[in-house]
Amino acid sequence: MSVTTPQDLLTDARIRLGARPETKEDAIREACQLLIASGCVAPEFTASVLEREKVANTFLGHGVSIPHSLGKDRDLILRDGIAVLQVPQGVEWNPGQTARLIVAIAAKSDSHIAILRRLTRLMQDDTRLSALFSTLNPSELASALRDDTASAATSPAVDLAQTLDWVLPYPAGLHARPASVWVEAARKSGVRLQVRHGNDTADPRNLVALLSLGLRQGDLLHLSADGEHARDALDRFRQLLDSLTLQERADAQRAAVQTVPTAGAWVPPGQPVAVPGIPASPGLAIGVLHVLAKSHAEIPDLPVPLDQGADQLNNALIATDQQLAALADDTARRLGEAEARIFKAQRELLKDSDLITLACQIMVEGHGVGWSWNSAIDRMACKLAALGNPVLAGRATDLRDVGRRVLMLLEPTLQLGSLQDLPDAPCILVSDDLSPSDTAAIDMTRVVGLAIAQGGPTSHTAILARTLGLPAMVGAGPALQALRSGTQGVIDGVGGKLYLDPSEADLASARSWMTSEAARRDAQKAERSQAARLLDGHVVAIGANVNLPSQVPMAIDEGAEGVGLMRTEFLFLERGETPDEAAQFAIYRDMIKALGNRPLIVRALDIGGDKQVAHLHLPQEANPFLGVRGARLLLRRADLLEPQLRALYRAAKLGADLSIMFPMITSVDEVLTLRAVCERIRAELDAPQVPLGIMIEVPAAALQADVLAAHVDFFSIGTNDLTQYTLAMDRQNPELAPQTDSLHPAVLRLIRATVEGAARHGRWVGVCGGMAGDPFGAALLTGLGVNELSMTPRDIPAVKARLRASALTELQQLATHALAAESAQAVRALNGEAA
Repeated sequence: MSVTTPQDLLTDARIRLGARPETKEDAIREACQLLIASGCVAPEFTASVLEREKVANTFLGHGVSIPHSLGKDRDLILRDGIAVLQVPQGVEWNPGQTARLIVAIAAKSDSHIAILRRLTRLMQDDTRLSALFSTLNPSELASALRDDTASAATSPAVDLAQTLDWVLPYPAGLHARPASVWVEAARKSGVRLQVRHGNDTADPRNLVALLSLGLRQGDLLHLSADGEHARDALDRFRQLLDSLTLQERADAQRAAVQTVPTAGAWVPPGQPVAVPGIPASPGLAIGVLHVLAKSHAEIPDLPVPLDQGADQLNNALIATDQQLAALADDTARRLGEAEARIFKAQRELLKDSDLITLACQIMVEGHGVGWSWNSAIDRMACKLAALGNPVLAGRATDLRDVGRRVLMLLEPTLQLGSLQDLPDAPCILVSDDLSPSDTAAIDMTRVVGLAIAQGGPTSHTAILARTLGLPAMVGAGPALQALRSGTQGVIDGVGGKLYLDPSEADLASARSWMTSEAARRDAQKAERSQAARLLDGHVVAIGANVNLPSQVPMAIDEGAEGVGLMRTEFLFLERGETPDEAAQFAIYRDMIKALGNRPLIVRALDIGGDKQVAHLHLPQEANPFLGVRGARLLLRRADLLEPQLRALYRAAKLGADLSIMFPMITSVDEVLTLRAVCERIRAELDAPQVPLGIMIEVPAAALQADVLAAHVDFFSIGTNDLTQYTLAMDRQNPELAPQTDSLHPAVLRLIRATVEGAARHGRWVGVCGGMAGDPFGAALLTGLGVNELSMTPRDIPAVKARLRASALTELQQLATHALAAESAQAVRALNGEAA
């Protein structure tokens, strides 16, 4: 059997310099033509490569892409070969990704691995790689890929053509949340950017590279750029960096307040053994210890063909991104936007080209995809942890958290530790470390406190613990891992101690202290629990947006009178498979039990737009926000709609105050069809009638509210989507965020039209979008005639306080002025006048 040498694989004839393709497709066709002309592949090979691009991203980073065919089309490869297309000006591969070297691969065997190994090493030498982007000598490019001398550059760092100096003003230094904003801006800049600190440089499109600089407040940075309009792009980038300063200072002040221990820490009367740590979240709790064992799972190293491994990694990255998007959305609605930014920053780690390149390089060296990914995560996390900066060491935890999620999809048989096997009794969770996603998902009915060996009071785990109201200490060291599950303990989040085997006198003292604290909290809670009764007696119903039964106690504690929106898509988004009827029924039953006799409004599955579920294998859409989502999907997928309705009607038979509403309704026909399905299933189960409502999320529904109201029992306005569709602005686009304002007069007029249409048939109207949780927005909505408001639990106290201080006539007058305003800014100005 003949051996294909590097000289055979890549000849000068298969290198084209100075190409100018207008699109990625043009570049792929041109590179493939080089392979076709030299007899390496059949003409149909090009179509297979283009098809692969629809399902996998072949952009490695640093201006290099490696397009290749689908694995099933190996028969189109006549002999192994590589072609290189040099595009000095670059061609957009995907948004924010510019390719300058397109290395097209045709390989039945592993003969191309040597060249790919050298390519990944070249990608670590920016100076040499940049020279190859513009070289006029094909032999120079061929030699660089054939020899094995490429190595990382060791010369002093050099700035790009346009430069400016900037001193980092962020109190916490450059950590993941602001850095993720830098990354997004850099990717959209259209030019090459660089950040230099001393002799260390980073490409600001790569989150890990930025964090690895270990930047602290007061550090002098040299920002530089090159390319067309580089100066303008650099100035815009600097302005973006400046714009984050106020938020960073506010966050730092908030964190400082939260981390200062309150007076009156508990002192046990006896002398129980205490494990000291750092106070992270105030409070006192009694429980049995549940020690999470360190995960030492052996990652199998099972090499697979490179294209297969790339597919597996790409699919796992996509699925994990969807999980984190759901977690960010859930956290924002339950705990607030500041906490949700933790997971938005984690999503950027999945796009980090340095991380993905490193994983690919390890695969190229002959290792399995899961092993390669885990090794890449471990190397980069160790690099962050070794910087000596406690904030950045905390980001290593975020990186491992993301890595674990991807690894669980790549190697689903691994046992990587979980919070699923908690004891029935209230427990204090003891762990070497706890990921932010695990913390956000903690079952508050079973976990009463956290004792963590690693981390600091500014870690994301500590931030989430404070938001959740869980007593917690961090930084307790390895002594925690020697503890045994089942031991009785008292966690003191004020003093930062975990007391072991307390005596009866200690427990009595702790309970007394907790009773006093509870009385103090109850006094505060009493005001939150009062109805939102206006000065003239008008009452607005207040609900909470929650997704799971475990979130209900916190919502009620904040003053929720029921659940105004249960978003059932999270039952699908956080799982690897579609929950069946029995699994859904169990969740709805537990939700009803948690609420007691309080009302529950369940929204039917709302998938599509920004919420995608990998295991449903839905077709990709050019614009998913305008595609098959919400009710449109349910009407096409009886396998999703009917099990959910059966589970809900079975829950209704328990005597619950249950209502069902359907998302993304645009026509009467949709309503009638859905009602018919509901009635058929209700009759089959002999279940009671339940109110059926619809979401008002598009202008078409708002403008036809009077017609739709004849066929439904209530409306719930989703102001986030209604704003997006009314203003034709993607609410996830950071550049448009300041303009995507729900207080725009056009949006307010559609809300008024909805209220007036509902009133013609005696229907009530609720709002479950972000506007409901803004005290001023809630005041406007009440003035417009909205009957019920549902929001993130932590927003409830402020909204109730604003409404109780107002009279309905005053709010109606405020709404009249807002409807007549010319802009959202003019509407917001009314808030100052009202004050």
